[in-house]
Amino acid sequence: MSTSAAPEATATTLLRNPRLWVVPTILTGLLALLLSLLYMGGVVNPNADLRELPVAVVNEDRGAPPPGQRENLGAQIAAAIAADSAGGKADWRTLTRAQAQDQLDSGKIYGALVVPAGFTDSVTALTTPRATRQPTITVLTNPGKGSLGSSLASQITTQAAHRASGTLGRQLTASAGAQADAGAQADATARLLLADPVDVVTRVGHPIGAHSGLGLTAFYYTLLLVLAGFMGGNVISNAVDTALGYADNEIGPWHTRRPTVPINRTQTLLLKMLMTAGITLVSTSLVLLSCVVVLGMDASHVPLLWVYSYCAALAVGLGVQAINAAFGGLGQLVSMFVFIVLGLPSSGATIPLQAVPGFYRFLSHFEPMRQLGDGVRAILYFDARGDAGLSRAWVMIAIGTVLALVFGFAMTAYYDRKGHKRLTPQPA
Repeated sequence: MSTSAAPEATATTLLRNPRLWVVPTILTGLLALLLSLLYMGGVVNPNADLRELPVAVVNEDRGAPPPGQRENLGAQIAAAIAADSAGGKADWRTLTRAQAQDQLDSGKIYGALVVPAGFTDSVTALTTPRATRQPTITVLTNPGKGSLGSSLASQITTQAAHRASGTLGRQLTASAGAQADAGAQADATARLLLADPVDVVTRVGHPIGAHSGLGLTAFYYTLLLVLAGFMGGNVISNAVDTALGYADNEIGPWHTRRPTVPINRTQTLLLKMLMTAGITLVSTSLVLLSCVVVLGMDASHVPLLWVYSYCAALAVGLGVQAINAAFGGLGQLVSMFVFIVLGLPSSGATIPLQAVPGFYRFLSHFEPMRQLGDGVRAILYFDARGDAGLSRAWVMIAIGTVLALVFGFAMTAYYDRKGHKRLTPQPA
């Protein structure tokens, strides 16, 4: 007795089934909401979120104190600025010129304000015929910390310098007024000069190359390393599953399914991780070649950058394999959040961590992109100094690699011990 085949379903028929809509609608809605809040939450208002941006104040003035005062004007300005937190936005560090330069060169500060030698003499001379030049205060920027971070520091230091100039101006105007009462009336030009006597000069405190993207190449290069590890890990995972017969291979209208190779989860993960270690050599070499040779990105310490790039991308790739092994089909989504969605706003690369909400500062302590970015920035902009973030980056890469190995193999060993096989083997 023959039986008729079941009729094929149609899209219009299936669209009437509410259960088909529930899961994808909820998931896509949640993803859109989370992505919007996480990405935009860290960039909406950096000035309002700015807290304790590290900047230096340097006093090189060695002039004698003005009559009736215990300290020279440079010392007074430096002390006043150091005591003024600019509403909590600045973390002023009182340093010598050499100390400030060292911290600029190691990326520990975003900028500096320097009161030059002879400042007191040039200010007091303004009220006498001996005035030959306008006093200056120098603002030093650090473009290696990123264009926005350097800009915020420049804004803070420039405002502090202008406030100091206004304070001095009131003192000088009062002094000139006393002299005028005695018969030495200052003209309008002199009064205008005395009201705002200090010229604020901005200079680069730690130069970087012209092909450094205004301090952004470190961020984009780090993003490339994370993407190379993330995408490479997922491509390798899917390719191995397809080759071993645990996933379908579908290209356009062609669909194939290879015979299933009997292999447990632990051995499968080992295979994927070993392939990740080998293939990452190729991907990171191409990333470095494209950026430095083809595009001409400024990069010193190229051999170190290549070794670091490989280790960084490998740590991400191994993490992806471990997460995929633990979470299965959800692994790609989980690893996307771990390495990219949460990593970008907490990396401190485009917006300083001092200018993002506290949630992102918390994430920055362990999110991979921040750790990897600090190392890349140190190599590209700060002469590969360990105290510029490179030493910490190496430590975090080692910790991340160990965690990926321990977590991944612990989960697969548990699944194997419980007898959770991936699929029923298919015949050849």
